[in-house]
Amino acid sequence: MLSGTPLDLLLLVGGIVALYGGAELLVAGAGRLALGIGLRAATVGVTVIAFATTAPELFVSAIGAVRVSSDIGLGTIVGSNIANIGLVLGVATLIKPLQISDQVIRRHVPVMVLAALLLVALGANGRLGRLEGVLLLVVLAGFTAMILHYANAESAPMVDEPDAAAAPGVSARDGALVIGGLLMLVIGSRWLVAGGTGLLSALGVSDLVIGLTVLALGTSLPELAASVVGAIRGHESFAVGNVVGSNIYNILAVLGVVALITPIEIDPATLRFELPIMIAFTVLLVGLMGYRRQLTRLDGVILVGSYVGFIALLVP
Repeated sequence: MLSGTPLDLLLLVGGIVALYGGAELLVAGAGRLALGIGLRAATVGVTVIAFATTAPELFVSAIGAVRVSSDIGLGTIVGSNIANIGLVLGVATLIKPLQISDQVIRRHVPVMVLAALLLVALGANGRLGRLEGVLLLVVLAGFTAMILHYANAESAPMVDEPDAAAAPGVSARDGALVIGGLLMLVIGSRWLVAGGTGLLSALGVSDLVIGLTVLALGTSLPELAASVVGAIRGHESFAVGNVVGSNIYNILAVLGVVALITPIEIDPATLRFELPIMIAFTVLLVGLMGYRRQLTRLDGVILVGSYVGFIALLVP
């Protein structure tokens, strides 16, 4: 029987694979179910799929907070947001320069900045309690209502009408995909938390750094896959919107839910270093996007290089 480091490595790799597979199943099943009950394709893209790719962070953060410590949940979200900008969007941009739509600039990016600043403001006292969790979820509800309003008011769907018509009604197969995806996310998150914490704890690494590195990278795999595939296939808006939407849901939905489950204590060092770094990456992305309404390969080099520098600062 495996034990110790080999078992931790196996759990870590198995958890990442299960999270990726579960997210893929959940995205496919939830998207088709939403279309089947009459939601517009545009609405599905900016709500169901965006939230589904955030599901790994939700499961890992919630289970990590309950079973290990709240530092796991906070570290996973902060690290995931930084990875989404520096690594995910940086790699996608290196593959193909990305055009930024006015819709993303005007509607989604301001909410991403607001969510990051709100996290810093609410956590300035060193704690995210249940009241702060409720506030984050209220802002999330407002954001979702705004997206639904604009998506339903616009005439152009995100996919061609024949694709939308290809899946009328609710299919048992799509329901099975959703259930299977959720089960894989639960199992994968438990394996990832167990393997990642066991491996790095044996090396004397803190819970916060574990969340910022291994768990954050593992839970960002769905965003990485979706953005890279979007860039390769020429769907630039999806590649960018996936990252922006994921960062919004990470803070408002995931930390909101985790704070309701168990209050999150924020170390003063986190307020001085990790949270400002997250804000810096957010501001960097806004600056790069807003200047030309596109991200070039040079911007990709800057983003990936900044992320490598961040990881280097975390290494003792």
